[in-house]
Amino acid sequence: MTSEQTAGHTLGDVGEFGLIAQLVAHFPQGEHVLVGPGDDAALLRVKQGHVVVSSDLMVEGRHFRRVWASGYDVGRRAAAQNLSDINAMGGRAHSLTISLAAPADLPVAWALELAKGFSEECALVGASVVGGDITRAEEIVVAVTVLGAVAQAPVLRNGAAAGDVLAIAGRQGWAAGGLAVLGRGFRSPRVLVEAYRHPEPPYDAGPAAAAGGATAMIDISDGLLAEAGHLASASGVAIDVRTAELEVPEPLHAVAAATGADPVSFVLGGGDDHALLATFPAGTPLPTGFRAIGTVAEGQGVTVDGAPYAGAAGWTHF
Repeated sequence: MTSEQTAGHTLGDVGEFGLIAQLVAHFPQGEHVLVGPGDDAALLRVKQGHVVVSSDLMVEGRHFRRVWASGYDVGRRAAAQNLSDINAMGGRAHSLTISLAAPADLPVAWALELAKGFSEECALVGASVVGGDITRAEEIVVAVTVLGAVAQAPVLRNGAAAGDVLAIAGRQGWAAGGLAVLGRGFRSPRVLVEAYRHPEPPYDAGPAAAAGGATAMIDISDGLLAEAGHLASASGVAIDVRTAELEVPEPLHAVAAATGADPVSFVLGGGDDHALLATFPAGTPLPTGFRAIGTVAEGQGVTVDGAPYAGAAGWTHF
C-alpha cells in the first residue's frame, strides 16, 4: 500500500510489515551500507579509526506529548539526541537503527512523519538509518542506537585538568524555555517552542573540539550544571561556571518575566538543546563556535560564580 492508500489508516489497519515497507522508503542508504533494512542485521563497511556507539529512548508522556509535538518533531528530537552523543566524543555519526513501539490505533501518518523528521535530522550529518524494529505497546516508545566514527582519539569525560578553561558550543536554555511555555498552554515566544521541538546541536563542533585539543567533553542533554557535574566527577576536578559569560537571549527574559523565573536558570538547568560542554588547556585557541564560560581547578563539584547553586542543576529521570 502507498502512503496515499493508507491515508487515515492506523497501524492496526496496515500491519507491521505494511508499515515497515512505507518507513524504509524514508531512509536512503549511504555508500558505507552494504546491507541495510530488510535482513536480520545491517552490514556496514568500517574504515580506519574508532567506532563509537550510543543508544537512547523517548517515551510518550515522559519525553514528549503528542499535543506539544508532531510525529515529525519527535523524529527530529530522537535523531538529534543520539547524533549529539557521537558529536560529544569528537566523532561523526554514520548509521542508526530506530525501533518503534506504538498502540494499534496510532495513525500511520504519525509514524511516517516520525520517519520523515528522523531522516531529515540524520541527513544533516550524512547518516543512514540501517534497520530497526516495530512492536505493539500501550504507549509510544522510540528506541535508537547510533554508530559513528572518530578519526582521532575520542574525547572522554575524564580528561579535564586544573587550569583548563570550560567552554560551550551551541545554544543553551532555549528548549527549556520552550518547554516552560508549552507547559503553561502557550505557543510563544515561537522561537523557543521551535527550539524545543527541533534542537540544533552544533554537529561540526565535536570534531573541531577533538582536533583543537579538548581534554574532556559532554553534550548537554539534561542541564548545563548537571553535565558539568559529570565532567567534574569523572575528571576529579572542581568546575566553576561564570554567569556573566553565559548568553541569555531576549526570549528567555520574556518567559522568565511571565513565569516569575530567573532567566539564567533556563541556561543553567535546562536540557534538550544538546550544546557541547568541553574543557581546553589554558591558552589554547578555542575552536570556532566555542566560548569560555568557566574554569577548572583542583577539588571537586560544581559552583556558580564561586558559590554552590541552590537551583535545579538539570533533569533527573527518577
